[in-house]
Amino acid sequence: MTEWQLHVSLTELRRTIDLLMDHVAAATDGDTVDLDQDYFWSIGEDELYEVYNTPSDLTLGQLSWSWGHLTDLLSDPDGAIGYHLVWLSEVLRAIGHKIP
Repeated sequence: MTEWQLHVSLTELRRTIDLLMDHVAAATDGDTVDLDQDYFWSIGEDELYEVYNTPSDLTLGQLSWSWGHLTDLLSDPDGAIGYHLVWLSEVLRAIGHKIP
């Protein structure tokens, strides 16, 4: 761990997310984004930020699995954990690759 830190304003983060969701809504027909890929390469947290070493332990992630965790959260909001943000980021990355 380094001494460097990025301080992220939650207010600005929420505003940014809202703006980007408005952009996605304007760029799609209807109320869904159709993703045509399900599996992706995933790098474990222990290697993800070690940028001076090539990752040696690639695993597979699955968008439908990540999305399932997020939709399960809707029926149990008290079950939110920090890792839901990781699952959300995987889905958002796929949407970001799809939306111009």
